[in-house]
Amino acid sequence: MKRLVLAYNPVSGHAAFKRKLDWIIKEFQKRDCMVIPYRTLRHNHHFYEFVRLAEPDGIIAAGGDGTVHEIINLVMKHDISLPVGIIGSGTSNDFATYLHINDDFDAYFDAIAEGSVRAVDLGRVGDEYFINVASAGMMTSIAHEVPSRLKNALGKFAYYLRGIGELPRMRSTEFRVQADGKMYAFDGYLFVIVNSATVASLRDVAPCASIDDGKLDFLGIRKGNVAQLMRVGSELLAGHSVLENPHILHIQAKRFEVQANTALESDLDGEAGPSLPLIVETVPRAVQIFCFT
Repeated sequence: MKRLVLAYNPVSGHAAFKRKLDWIIKEFQKRDCMVIPYRTLRHNHHFYEFVRLAEPDGIIAAGGDGTVHEIINLVMKHDISLPVGIIGSGTSNDFATYLHINDDFDAYFDAIAEGSVRAVDLGRVGDEYFINVASAGMMTSIAHEVPSRLKNALGKFAYYLRGIGELPRMRSTEFRVQADGKMYAFDGYLFVIVNSATVASLRDVAPCASIDDGKLDFLGIRKGNVAQLMRVGSELLAGHSVLENPHILHIQAKRFEVQANTALESDLDGEAGPSLPLIVETVPRAVQIFCFT
């Protein structure tokens, strides 16, 4: 019988996951799998010891992007050589969306039971890892500023409301980027360094991004007027690639050094990261993720 630690965030999304716990246990029991629940806390210092004593065959992170970020970092920092599954149940589930996990849970649970995995890249900033995105600039602090009660009530729409309200106050920043030794400079509002093509609940932001190519994709939004920015936004919302838009700087590389002429805080998978300057490196095929064949 396969043993799985289910690390679930009881307050992510609409705080409804705990009502699905019995259903998930039932579904895995049908597949001859034992589920060992772990309720995540504000600080999960005992997670490694919990996993060590449980002796599982894999770990499933149930929550939003922040929960996945937390579990991936615990796995990497404690050198836990186990595959990780994802059940997206947060306000934003970008990496799960990219892998189409939430499209068919029945098939995904089958894949976990069968041990179907894919080795994926991670990004690293100092001693912190990210699985999907690192960002900084105007609007990247929105995820930290939107109250949990509003996120639970409105979901992703809460982020869009807050973002629209910030447009009139946007001020540009001068960024300098060194990507695999090549220098770039642009005057813009923000940048994202992505592993997958899905960012901020928007699909195909970077259609050429791949989670196992040993590279990350940098997208910087150049300075423009409100109409030009709205055009970029409308293209993203429509699911169209913006890589050819003149207000987008796109770079693929294994390593980035990013500096700014103003003080900026970074964001890693929706969680607060270090201040700029940033050194971002790709860690190729760093973790095994349960996924469809």
